[in-house]
Amino acid sequence: MISNKAYKEEKVSLASKIKDYSLLIKFRLSFSVVISAFTAYLLAGGSSMTDLILLSVGGMLITGASNAYNQIYERDLDKLMSRTQERPLARGSMKVAEALTIAILMTVAGSLMLFKINYLSGILGVFSMFMYVFMYTPLKRVTAWSVFVGAFPGAIPPMIGVVAVTGHFNFMAGILFLIQFVWQFPHFWALAWMLHDDYQKAGFSLLPSRNGKDRLSAFLILAYSLIMIPVVLLPWAFEWTGMISLITGALLGMLFYITAYQFYIAPSDKKAKKLMLASVILLPVMQIIYVIDKI
Repeated sequence: MISNKAYKEEKVSLASKIKDYSLLIKFRLSFSVVISAFTAYLLAGGSSMTDLILLSVGGMLITGASNAYNQIYERDLDKLMSRTQERPLARGSMKVAEALTIAILMTVAGSLMLFKINYLSGILGVFSMFMYVFMYTPLKRVTAWSVFVGAFPGAIPPMIGVVAVTGHFNFMAGILFLIQFVWQFPHFWALAWMLHDDYQKAGFSLLPSRNGKDRLSAFLILAYSLIMIPVVLLPWAFEWTGMISLITGALLGMLFYITAYQFYIAPSDKKAKKLMLASVILLPVMQIIYVIDKI
């Protein structure tokens, strides 16, 4: 029989391994990607439960694989930053070979699931992973334009959601892509402002100004926050949704801009965090509202 001590040690070991895998794939981030694809699929009129499962699980696996490849590439840099030192590869609780094996298995499984829906969904999924891993990741230490490059794979999930229904690109796919594309700038720059000093330890250049936390960076965060107001209203403007999304979008968009303006007037890490949290609320709430309010 297994002793009580051995059982507890095995239980702790299993919990630690699950935590390591969750950190490796950035589970919460990957789940938010699933929400984007999921809601876009429903807004586009998708009704197949099989395709919805394939889209959700496949998207989760592709995103998780992208995050795993990213951590494999940056494992030595992660050791330098406080926010990433507890990642399994940086901490040494997981070997590169194990992480790479998991990433490859997720890549294959996720790609097959998306290709099972239709070939275009599969191509978009693989392309987004390629851009994230081979373009955005190495550019982070080279130029602030890496954020622009990274915004493309970051905005592809809702496009995949629409394409999973239609089998081709259409205007809705482009608009939902645009919403998530624009949203990423104030969201990520607010995060980059908060973590600027930590990012500097690894040589990452992520704020839009060469001088980092300056007036120009704060202004660009404000500008993109203002752009978000009309952008989140586009589904209503094209009559894909009704008055609920108009009212909610206008209200949340204005509150988001006010939060950004408060940050711009007197920039601080505390206000940047408030803006980042506001952005985390804005996007998924609006995506859910679009589906609820679908005409």
